[in-house]
Amino acid sequence: MTKQTFTRRQALGAAGVVAAGAATAGAAVTLSTPALSQGLVKWKMATSWPANLPGPGVSAARLAERIASLSGGRLTVDLFAAGELVPAFGVFDAVSQGVAEMGHTAAFFWQGKVPGAVFFTTVPFGLTPPEHVAWVDHGGGQALWDELYAPFGVKPFMAGNTGFQMGGWFKRPVKTLNDLAGLNIRSAGLGGEVFRRLKMNAVAIPPGEIFGALESGVVDAVEFLGPFSDVALGFDRVAPYYLWPSFNKPNGTGEALVSTAALDRLDPDLRAIVATACAAEASAGLAEADWMNGAAVRKLRKTDHVTFTRWPPVVIEAAKKAATAVVADLAAQSPQTAKIAESYASAVTQLGGWSELSTGPYLTGRVA
Repeated sequence: MTKQTFTRRQALGAAGVVAAGAATAGAAVTLSTPALSQGLVKWKMATSWPANLPGPGVSAARLAERIASLSGGRLTVDLFAAGELVPAFGVFDAVSQGVAEMGHTAAFFWQGKVPGAVFFTTVPFGLTPPEHVAWVDHGGGQALWDELYAPFGVKPFMAGNTGFQMGGWFKRPVKTLNDLAGLNIRSAGLGGEVFRRLKMNAVAIPPGEIFGALESGVVDAVEFLGPFSDVALGFDRVAPYYLWPSFNKPNGTGEALVSTAALDRLDPDLRAIVATACAAEASAGLAEADWMNGAAVRKLRKTDHVTFTRWPPVVIEAAKKAATAVVADLAAQSPQTAKIAESYASAVTQLGGWSELSTGPYLTGRVA
């Protein structure tokens, strides 16, 4: 069968329709598709998330449900939470090696295997959620992503987004750079390397193990997602200082990984349905994150056990210098990584010019 790949825009057209309101709300939409000869297909989806974790865990479940609904049950996906089929950080290998046909995870977990993968989750001081989508869909990001994973037999899709993140939960107040020195922080991706250059000890801990590490004192601070998901894991109960803004993770794209061999075995309409379901969840996940993070912030501000604290300017400036160096060092690792970094930087320049005239001043002037 001829291999076919789909951009997000092409997929939406190829599959028919996914009603915008239904996608935003996370509702499944059933399409009537002609019966083809393939019969029923069942896939496994390995994820990096605890079962039904608010945010990415729910996105994974919705994605599986939407694929089944859009296909009229011709393609069903059995979802496995982190540790049920493979460990949280074993999802990429599981899909590449055929243990699972599909995965739901975050690209920056694979930095050690494919350094350029981090650009497809988030970059410190980088693209915002809508800017990231624009780069992937219109600025060549998807083609670079496909090229990066092709040697592993994996096709990537955007499939969820946890939106802007927060700066992290700390057990002690942060007023100077010296307050960070020597602290152990749970962090992932390039943000973790930025923290290391601020003299912190950054460690990658699977999502389901973060609370235990924070409570027991293995780490002194945690950055994970936004307040919606963070509170669900209980971080506010043991680390009262909530830092903002998130210079380390200004975006949170969820990644669906699909075995190219499994995808190629599908009938054309089912391949389009997989792509469409991922695109719908990219929109639904971001809308949910923005709404629920807003609700979580309002609730947290009414409590007396959480202190919202803005990063000191001296930390922001030091982090910005560190981030520039971190990205440059990453780009130097290989020609392929350099090509992705150059494309990403061009997107920041092009999209940032518009955001500077539109989003930034509008939000500054808007009365909440």
